[in-house]
Amino acid sequence: MSENQHHIIQKVAVEAIQNELTSLQVLPSFIQNDFIKAIEIILASNGRVVLTGIGKSAIIAQKISATMNSTGQPALFMHAADAIHGDLGMIQKDDVIIAISKSGNTPEIKALAPLLKQFGNTLVAIVGNMNSELAKMADLVIDTTIDKEACPNNLAPTTSTTAQLIMGDAIAIALLQLRNFSGQDFSKYHPGGALGKKLYLKFK
Repeated sequence: MSENQHHIIQKVAVEAIQNELTSLQVLPSFIQNDFIKAIEIILASNGRVVLTGIGKSAIIAQKISATMNSTGQPALFMHAADAIHGDLGMIQKDDVIIAISKSGNTPEIKALAPLLKQFGNTLVAIVGNMNSELAKMADLVIDTTIDKEACPNNLAPTTSTTAQLIMGDAIAIALLQLRNFSGQDFSKYHPGGALGKKLYLKFK
């Protein structure tokens, strides 16, 4: 591989990172009343957080669910496509539902949102389009609109999914801190691997 190609790879990668970082700087301004209300409702609930999405947003929903479970907030993932084919039975009356979507207008999300509403659970949208069907249907809306993707064609979900992940992390950390979830609590959920060993030695 030539030195010129090395330079091109480095340049493209650095630009991708810088583009994401620049676009994501807007996120703190989106921590507004609906975000705060969502945290308060989850804290007051005796149920779980049910996260759902389609495509890349589904992968982000899975990760946020895993983060919540490891930090003291019971959560589960429900794929939006499977939900309309029977998985809606996973939802219990005290659960809070978080639907994640960039457009908020995918066919699966548009079909799912009214079905979720009929259960009477609080529906929170993490969405990149505040004029979408999902945003209109949700009880609370957390904005993750970004100006452009890191993809040079502005098509592949890159910055938008990072924005979703950051907002999900913000929810998990807010819940963790308000519940005074300690390092010792954390160690109970991470018994395996290098992290488990480190925590065991620290808190035994």
